Amino acid sequence: MFFKHKVFGKIFNVFTKFPINDNLISFIIDSNESFSGNLEYIKNEFEKRGNFEFNFYYKDQLSFSSLKKLATSKYVFLNDNFFPLAFMNFNERTLVVQLWHAPGAFKKFGGSVENKEMLKLISDNTDFLIVTSTYIEDYYHEAFQIDKSKIKPLGLPRADYYFENHDIGKLRDEFNKKYDVPSDKIIILYTPTFRENEEFNNVFNYLDLNKFNEELSDEYVLVLRLHPKIKKFYSEDISVDGYYIDCSDYKNEQELLLISDILITDYSSIMIEFAMLNKPIIFFAYDLDNYLNNERGFYLDYKKDLPGPIVWDSNGLISVILEGVDSSNSSSFLKTQFDYVDGKSSKRVVDFVLDKGERQ
Repeated sequence: MFFKHKVFGKIFNVFTKFPINDNLISFIIDSNESFSGNLEYIKNEFEKRGNFEFNFYYKDQLSFSSLKKLATSKYVFLNDNFFPLAFMNFNERTLVVQLWHAPGAFKKFGGSVENKEMLKLISDNTDFLIVTSTYIEDYYHEAFQIDKSKIKPLGLPRADYYFENHDIGKLRDEFNKKYDVPSDKIIILYTPTFRENEEFNNVFNYLDLNKFNEELSDEYVLVLRLHPKIKKFYSEDISVDGYYIDCSDYKNEQELLLISDILITDYSSIMIEFAMLNKPIIFFAYDLDNYLNNERGFYLDYKKDLPGPIVWDSNGLISVILEGVDSSNSSSFLKTQFDYVDGKSSKRVVDFVLDKGERQ
């Protein structure tokens, strides 16, 4: 089953005989898009510290020169799973750091669901796993099958974005012009997640858009951002009765969070990032029973621990918006997901790995 990963590991291990370059940093990525975010913020932070060299190793390309650089790097960062890592024997002077792309702990993943044996092999070859809080360490210990001593709650580097000096007014003006949205409208961002059960993926079978607009369109505008896997459920041959703005292809998701006033979601981990912004979140869980019984499940109690109200149908959703969203649980929720909300995660991570690297 893992034959190609083992072959990759054997090829890689040939290059570990070369000496380590103390100024070389490698990022394991699968596309240019995967570089933006955590890895980009770490690169920017290293650039502030000295004259480092950077190597980008693409998962789907077998480049011997890039592979040699990967094997001789002092620091290696990745943002997602890379199964060949289970069979790669890095030099003991190399630090391999898993940043992970998502904050906090919401839906179960990894070893909490499957692939425990493989993930254990990967984690044995990983020096550190960066998470966002001490509270969630046990969940990541299970998800990655990793020794808890390797888990470091230093924050999410890409979350530093929210603490930069953005001109939100300008961003909103550009959005208004692009999508012809009046400047006085309140933006409600709806981000439904993917379901394994296809029956529940067309959310407009459950959200009455006509009623939503009839009740709310004077003050609000609905912006939809679809999960990439469910775009097929919204092809041109599907008739959607009612107005909304489709921002599924909006390039910068974080920018969209900044300019949105309210988030509607269901089981998407995007709500953890949005909670950092101290703005209202509504959970539209029209298929919760099915999701609890047939999908991955959660690390938290869905009905008790969320940072916003749960609604089950269009009427409930509209009522919550009109009456005002209760966000009283937001502060306590945020404390479980983040030890730091300060815009300094990239600095903490780089400070930590440089200190560890100097001691080797």
